[in-house]
Amino acid sequence: MEFSTQTTASLHQIKTAALAVGVYADGVLSPAAEMIDRASNGAIRAVTKTEFRGRAGSTLVLRNLAGVSAQRVILVGLGKQEEYNARAHSGAEQAFAAYCVGAQLSEGVSTLVSLPLDNTGVRDRARAAAIAAGQASYHYDATFGKPDRDARPKLKKITQIVERADTAQAQLGLREGQAIAHGMELARTLGNLPGNICTPSYLGDTARKLARDFKTLIKVDVLDRKQIEALGMGSFLSVARGSDEPLRFIVLRYNGKPAAARKAKAAGPVVLVGKGITFDAGGISLKPAATMDEMKYDMCGAASVLGTFRALGELAPAMEVIGLVAACENLPSGKANKPGDVVTSMSGQTIEILNTDAEGRLVLCDALTYAERFKPSAVIDIATLTGACVVALGSVNSGLFSKDDALADALLAAGRQAQDTVWRMPLDDAYQDQLKSNFADIANIGGPQAGAVTAACFLSRFAKAYPWAHLDIAGTAWRGGKDKGATGRPVPLLMQYLLNTND
Repeated sequence: MEFSTQTTASLHQIKTAALAVGVYADGVLSPAAEMIDRASNGAIRAVTKTEFRGRAGSTLVLRNLAGVSAQRVILVGLGKQEEYNARAHSGAEQAFAAYCVGAQLSEGVSTLVSLPLDNTGVRDRARAAAIAAGQASYHYDATFGKPDRDARPKLKKITQIVERADTAQAQLGLREGQAIAHGMELARTLGNLPGNICTPSYLGDTARKLARDFKTLIKVDVLDRKQIEALGMGSFLSVARGSDEPLRFIVLRYNGKPAAARKAKAAGPVVLVGKGITFDAGGISLKPAATMDEMKYDMCGAASVLGTFRALGELAPAMEVIGLVAACENLPSGKANKPGDVVTSMSGQTIEILNTDAEGRLVLCDALTYAERFKPSAVIDIATLTGACVVALGSVNSGLFSKDDALADALLAAGRQAQDTVWRMPLDDAYQDQLKSNFADIANIGGPQAGAVTAACFLSRFAKAYPWAHLDIAGTAWRGGKDKGATGRPVPLLMQYLLNTND
């Protein structure tokens, strides 16, 4: 999709298939809506008195208004004026884009970025607008025998009306948002693909494609079993034993810095570590059958890393980022891990496997040890790790665990800025007692209490060499039920954090 800006004082003269103007609750008109209302002899005020109350995210279509060149004027509800915030703005932009997609329009014009927001600049508003349009226009048909081509969105362009002084910042925000939307699209499609297609090898091939598409910026190594064995990743290897599908360890390197800057760098790269369990049956500790189909989403942490690298390649910021993806399946077989088995991690720490369905931490711990070689400034792992986090936080916030206050605060701020929020959870040393084992250095589960916390505590034992944060996205990476599908989170959070560290 193409995003552009336009400056004009004559909204009624704009020729477009759809022009979006905002209406606050109880009929309060935005400045753009006021202009169109005057040009149309009060057409907007007439409908706000009877059928449109400006509820947040609602829309009403007015066609062929006298005195207005736009074919349709889309009234977009903003909610109460005093409560209008960044989240409401994002929802309004998504509502307009969703209308354009549903009406099979090819283009539209929005005035919503020009609406003032406290503590939210035009760059942030424009970025959110582009992300929202990308979300609204996402369409999956990769595994349909006969895809309905008529159902594919035809929306190709959205133009934002902005003040002349805001043009540069708005264009920057739109470019950032478009790249993030493309990253989210990749992450969503990888998540939505079935496990028999999106295998560990498929993730490796996807990474290689990113390296081809952005060959001056992204380099990729995809390690096979022999190479992983040579590294001593015994914990990761143990999870993969139960499947005939070969495991892969994917190393992505993004470098947008000029050579002189690389030589003079004072801090190491940010490392993103993604859990890539392309299907999780639970192993010998078999999951219930009812929603096991959703365990194709257990690689959404890996998908978010690949999506973030897609966005980095498009934006080309001057920074260094490493991506690590540990990818395999977790299936039951005669070779699979058994409860009570003891394995040796890359760090040399031994692990008693009390539950084979707590496998994500077993692949991540070796990836976290591998991350040390990059002397990172920060490491962030992203994983659909625990059902306990879903119970604690639902689908609104991802769980954030870190002992590094500066890193945690930066991620919290980036989440608020990107409307991809996280909630900081405890990581007290007292929880470590639950991971004691009589037969190994550490057990892989800590019992029924504080399951998300003890999972993070497990990972923390392998992340002592650098500032580290863990994102548990089990509740936010996908939706279940009739709306089943990947969300693309936390690509916006990760990109916002990286952009903020680069500003």
